[in-house]
Amino acid sequence: MAASAASCISLLVLVVALAAVASAQLSPTFYDTSCPRAAATIKAAVVAAVRAEPRMGASLVRLHFHDCFVQGCDASILLAGQEQDAPPNKGSVRGYGVIENIKTQVEAICKQTVSCADIVTLAARDSVVALGGPSWTVPLGRRDSLDANVAQANSDLPGPTSSLNDLVTGFMKKNSLSLVDMVALSGAHTLGQAQCQNFRARIYGGDANINAAYATSLKANCPQTGGGDNNLAPLDPTTPNGFDNAYYANLMSQRGLLHSDQVLFNNGTADNTVRNFASSAAAFGSAFASAMIKMGNIEPKTGTQGQIRLVCSKVNS
Repeated sequence: MAASAASCISLLVLVVALAAVASAQLSPTFYDTSCPRAAATIKAAVVAAVRAEPRMGASLVRLHFHDCFVQGCDASILLAGQEQDAPPNKGSVRGYGVIENIKTQVEAICKQTVSCADIVTLAARDSVVALGGPSWTVPLGRRDSLDANVAQANSDLPGPTSSLNDLVTGFMKKNSLSLVDMVALSGAHTLGQAQCQNFRARIYGGDANINAAYATSLKANCPQTGGGDNNLAPLDPTTPNGFDNAYYANLMSQRGLLHSDQVLFNNGTADNTVRNFASSAAAFGSAFASAMIKMGNIEPKTGTQGQIRLVCSKVNS
C-alpha cells in the first residue's frame, strides 16, 4: 500500500510538472478564443503606421530586438523613464507611441487580455511583411514585466562598434542564437537609418574596410567636427525602404554603414553566410524568419508571471 501511495504521489507530481511546462509554452493560437480579432487589429495599425512613415517599420523591428535582449521579450523597454533612457536606447529607439496606440485599440476590443510584449512581437513581424519581407507564425502568450533592467540594457545590447567576437558571444548568450542567426538578424539593417555619431569614426579613417566613394558620400551629411551627430544615413543605401537581401551585397562591396555591420564580412567566420544570403533572397528570408521566432522566445514570461499591462508605459496600479 505504501509503495502504491508513493507511486500515486510521484505520478501526481509528474502530471503537475508537465502541466506547468505545458502552460508555460507559447502558442500561435493563444488568443484565438480570448481575443480573435487581436492579430488583425495589430496588423492594420502597423500597416497604417508604416504607410505614414516607412522608417517606422525598421523602428518597430528594432524595438522588439532591444526588448528581447534585456531580460527577455517582456515589454520592459516600454516602461517610461527606465531602459528607454539607457545610452543604447536613448535617442535611437522609437515607436513607443505606435505601440501605445495599438494597445489602446486592442484594449477596446479585449480588456486586459493581450500583452504589450505580444503586441511588440507581432508588430515587428507585421512591419517586415509591410515592407516586402517574409512572414512567419508568431508564438504568443507572453506576459509583461513588472520592472525594467537598465544595467542589462547597458551591458547586453550590441553597439555600433561591436567586434565580430562581441556579436557572436552576445547573441549566443540569448537563447543560444547561433552565428547564422546573428548574421540573419543583422539583416534587419536592410531597413532603417543610423545617426552620424554612430559611424563618424568609421568614415573618417577609423576603418580600412570601407569603400572610399561610399565614405565620401557619407561625409557630406556627417561632418568630422562641428555637429551633425543626429544626422541620419540609411543602413542600406541600395534599397533603404524595402526588406530585401541588398544589405549583404553591400557588405561584400565594403558598404556596411556601421563597424558592427562590416565586421560580418572578410573576417572568415561569417563570410560564407554573408555570401549565401547575398546570393539568395529566399535563404535570407527563411533564416531571418527562423531567427526572429527564436529571438522572440528569449525568456518570455508566461502563466502567472508578470501581468497584462493596461497601459504599456507603466505597470498596473
